[in-house]
Amino acid sequence: MSAKAISEQTGKELLYKYICTTSAIQNRFKYARVTPDTDWAHLLQDHPWLLTQNLVVKPDQLIKRRGKLGLIGVNLTLEGVKSWLKPRLGQEATGIVRAIRDYQGPLKEHEVTIFVRRGGPNYQEGLRVMGEVGKTTGIPIHVFGTETHMTAIVGMALGHRPIPNQPPTAAHTANFLLNASGSTSTPAPSRTASFSESRADEVAPAKKAKPAMPQGKSATLFSCHTKAIVWGMQTRAVQGMLDFDYVCSRDEPSVAAMVYPFTGDHKQKFYWGHKEILIPVFKNMADAMKKHPEVDVLINFASLRSAYDSTIETMNYSQIRTIAIIAEGIPEALTRKLIKKADQKGVTIIGPATVGGIKPGCFKIGNTGGMLDNILASKLYRPGSVAYVSRSGGMSNELNNIISRTTDGVYEGVAIGGDRYPGSTFMDHVLRYQDTPGVKMIVVLGEIGGTEEYKICRGIKEGRITKPVVCWCIGTCATMFSSEVQFGHAGACANQASETAVAKNQALKEAGVFVPPSFDELGEIIQSVYEDLVAKGVIVPAQEVPPPTVPMDYSWARELGLIRKPASFMTSICDERGQELIYAGMPITEVFKEEMGIGGVLGLLWFQRRLPKYSCQFIEMCLMVTADHGPAVSGAHNTIICARAGKDLVSSLTSGLLTIGDRFGGALDAAAKMFSKAFDSGIIPMEFVNKMKKEGKLIMGIGHRVKSINNPDMRVQILKDYVKQHFPATPLLDYALEVEKITTSKKPNLILNVDGFIGVAFVDMLRNCGSFTREEADEYIDIGALNGIFVLGRSMGFIGHYLDQKRLKQGLYRHPWDDISYVLPEHMSM
Repeated sequence: MSAKAISEQTGKELLYKYICTTSAIQNRFKYARVTPDTDWAHLLQDHPWLLTQNLVVKPDQLIKRRGKLGLIGVNLTLEGVKSWLKPRLGQEATGIVRAIRDYQGPLKEHEVTIFVRRGGPNYQEGLRVMGEVGKTTGIPIHVFGTETHMTAIVGMALGHRPIPNQPPTAAHTANFLLNASGSTSTPAPSRTASFSESRADEVAPAKKAKPAMPQGKSATLFSCHTKAIVWGMQTRAVQGMLDFDYVCSRDEPSVAAMVYPFTGDHKQKFYWGHKEILIPVFKNMADAMKKHPEVDVLINFASLRSAYDSTIETMNYSQIRTIAIIAEGIPEALTRKLIKKADQKGVTIIGPATVGGIKPGCFKIGNTGGMLDNILASKLYRPGSVAYVSRSGGMSNELNNIISRTTDGVYEGVAIGGDRYPGSTFMDHVLRYQDTPGVKMIVVLGEIGGTEEYKICRGIKEGRITKPVVCWCIGTCATMFSSEVQFGHAGACANQASETAVAKNQALKEAGVFVPPSFDELGEIIQSVYEDLVAKGVIVPAQEVPPPTVPMDYSWARELGLIRKPASFMTSICDERGQELIYAGMPITEVFKEEMGIGGVLGLLWFQRRLPKYSCQFIEMCLMVTADHGPAVSGAHNTIICARAGKDLVSSLTSGLLTIGDRFGGALDAAAKMFSKAFDSGIIPMEFVNKMKKEGKLIMGIGHRVKSINNPDMRVQILKDYVKQHFPATPLLDYALEVEKITTSKKPNLILNVDGFIGVAFVDMLRNCGSFTREEADEYIDIGALNGIFVLGRSMGFIGHYLDQKRLKQGLYRHPWDDISYVLPEHMSM
């Protein structure tokens, strides 16, 4: 299985290359890739079988990623493929928007009306896009945000309630992050006072546990001073908790430390408002507990395989009073052991299989409450008067939304998790809320399966629960099925009639609980009970304060289009962000498919051009002939000395490369510039030679220490034969060869050496291959591209020398005295 996302085409090529290649029956697949710019005539030349075979056409999706196009054409002719591609290829619309546009005909024919509800980051923009699609296609599309809960839309779709005229929504979610008062500064009250008037339960110690409560467990799980340890490298969840703390005006972050056994002790960077802070990460729990005795909550993000062991270990520390277990799928037998030990230790467990819980203005567990825009929209930055408990983490967010719109807000909310055996039950939390003065009414969202809701009925009948309770058990539709229905949660299945949602809703109603006719009317019931409590003076709504100004992450602000920033880097040769690596606009799969080789890749990365085949071959030949020239030259000598001194590969290679310059290897650029200037100025070779002699300058690229006209350099001869045979024109090379005739007539070793030859031949290639303008070719010469050929080629030889010295196990090099001429001043030698 691929460890990284690769295209289907690449995956098939790998399979056919490495698997079962010797079988009697070969099923080699054929393919051709098309883009909006494909030249069909050229494509048919490369793939003539397209005219004779039935074809399949589909997007070349990535393996290991969820394909969203879902499009395929089968048994098509080439013309059929073209017709299939015409409305699809190059279209920018994606997902549901594209589907609506593609199938608007059938949607109109069947008179389909579309209802859309969306929340989350930038949800207003998504709703705006959907609304625009409805207008442009003529399809009725009704869009709703978090102000309308999910089941209300079902009633609208079925015609049981009117569809409201939606007012224009804000342009983007970022409005939640701005000061509602319009002032540019943060209102002082929002950073110094909570929403409610002073609440006795916030400053008073936790009330003594009632007999109905498990012995040793506190009625108050969280306060504005609660500190937690997070098990697992969940940096995003931790940052969400810190942002919540900041918006709640906490003095200090609620996360004291993290535990992650797979790395050593270190510190992790997070934001606290505008500032950056460091939170310690420990390798083991013991060190974290020892250094942070103030911690009394553990948020356990361990996987289902290690959640049990890490939770058991945590309960051995008496300072921990609450544990939230996020993982789902923990074996039920292990969960029951956890519950038993937690009861013995007086520890409250939230979970498993939960998002956690939240206490507005004080503390939140992990990702509870969603992102910061949802926190602010649901007014979770300050406490209200309504506490809730649910099984579902997702539905707890829905309750946050409903309660914030129908009451003064949430006081505390807990999602106990969807497993059959939750660590704490509905009744545990309802009794806590009953004993908490700040909670004035309780909301319970139960579900099909189990009998926990009947304990609430008994608590009310026995007088243990006296505060108003609003409850609804979801899953009433199960009675419409003839067979047993297992809903999403492990415990959401009725094993007997009393466990059905209908039976439990009826029992709750008879016990005096406020039960709505359906979930659709839950918000109305909550609002009715709340308004009644306000009318009786039980709840005294406090004056609303604007939410504090919250810093926005750069990545989020950029996604919303709120800011722009000049890039620190610009690149035009490579892009690794997409489905596959791209060299100068060419996917890496195409590079291999067309067998471009090193020369072709160098053309893409250095010159942003797809060079002719002969040019690619010439580049590769240049790399081969410059790869090495023995151990005596300065670069190889330095590399060898460093290798023998025990230096690593990179250091040894660098020491050799640093010797390259005008005297060693750097003549490529200099020769190209010098010969080009002379040729372009129109002076004849003899004038050029005389001019350089008169100025006392060497002609770069002319001369060799060993080779001569009588002992030619075979490297130059090989390159000359190839260039003369394949290059369309070689005016500068011809000019340099005329100069060579003049210089060798004076001294036989003043030949056009390999540096000079490569320099002038490269200029001819750039100027005459048809891929560059004259200005572009001259620019590449001026910026030093030709010396890159020598650096790249000679690096291969330097690495070879390094490996050779290591393989031969050569010791530290010391130059012999007899090879050094010690020339000292005469008075010092005496």
